[in-house]
Amino acid sequence: MSSTDEIEDSSAPLIEHLTELRTRLIHSVVAFLIGMIICFTVATPIFNFLTAPLCQVLAEGGQDCALIFISPQEGFFVAIKISLLGGFMLAFPYIGMQMWRFVAPGLYKNERGAFLPFLISSPVMFVLGASFAFYVVTPLAYDFFLGFQQFSAEGDVVPAAAGPQGPSVIFQGSAQEYLNLTVKFIVAFGLCFQLPVLLTLMGKAGLVSAEGLGNVRKYAVVAILVLAALVTPPDVITQAILFVVVYGLYEISIFLVRRVETKRDAKLRAEGYFDDEDEDEEEPSDGKD
Repeated sequence: MSSTDEIEDSSAPLIEHLTELRTRLIHSVVAFLIGMIICFTVATPIFNFLTAPLCQVLAEGGQDCALIFISPQEGFFVAIKISLLGGFMLAFPYIGMQMWRFVAPGLYKNERGAFLPFLISSPVMFVLGASFAFYVVTPLAYDFFLGFQQFSAEGDVVPAAAGPQGPSVIFQGSAQEYLNLTVKFIVAFGLCFQLPVLLTLMGKAGLVSAEGLGNVRKYAVVAILVLAALVTPPDVITQAILFVVVYGLYEISIFLVRRVETKRDAKLRAEGYFDDEDEDEEEPSDGKD
């Protein structure tokens, strides 16, 4: 066989993989577009649902829940953003299945069994993080932000700093700005809740260890503080909540990685790799330095 024939034979599997990848990507894009169209048709109910935390805070202060458009095209772009986010969330299970069906044939049976739980737990943890942000963090954040309003109308409570004759400063929020901030909360907490999944997967691959994660705990605290300052608005309450949650997830990750290491060591010992448990003991000193 000539060298040209060998090159053509070796390139055939690559062409097949690229063709399959293109097919998977096309299916994923079509699913995303379908989900986007569905969400666009119900963009208004979705937006009304997303405004629940703001309306709750405003109602507690005796205010009407109202947002405004500051430009003629803002309503359209709000609907598009809702469609993009909602379409991706609707299509993600199908997209994940397409990714799995492309990758799985190249994995061994034990690798597929190890990777599949993480593929399932990742969206679950994202939903938990997003739900925590929407139902717990967002109402607290908006309560903090709206606390800087000041009212001068008769019968309203005026902050002492403003004085009884202070100007009236009332919240009239932009729908697009509100959506951007709310989505930022949801995505930030959803991604932060991926920490146990990521570190446990890295521990299973041998890239990190429970002892190593514990040794860099003080650096992790600093990194989490920086993360909380970057991904949240500049209010202490939200940053403190994100720090406590992410640090708790970090400690959970150490526990999960330790469990993975314990199971791996037990399996290796059962297969005879650790026959002599004392083999790692230090040899007696011969008196030489």
